[in-house]
Amino acid sequence: MTRKYIDCRECPSDMNCTVALSADSDDELMEAAVQHAISVHQHTDTPELRAQLKTMFHEGAPPA
Repeated sequence: MTRKYIDCRECPSDMNCTVALSADSDDELMEAAVQHAISVHQHTDTPELRAQLKTMFHEGAPPA
């Protein structure tokens, strides 16, 4: 099983968020990413948000 990650540094924002999240499954990573997007970036959980987040998933580990 390949680890997956998503990195906020790839999506510039006013707050310059530097959080990177990783997980062993797409489902687990999605839930963590959605919770982060809602609580930190004030997004709403929508199918569009989830689709956008999914495009930002990468295999491996986030760069240092």
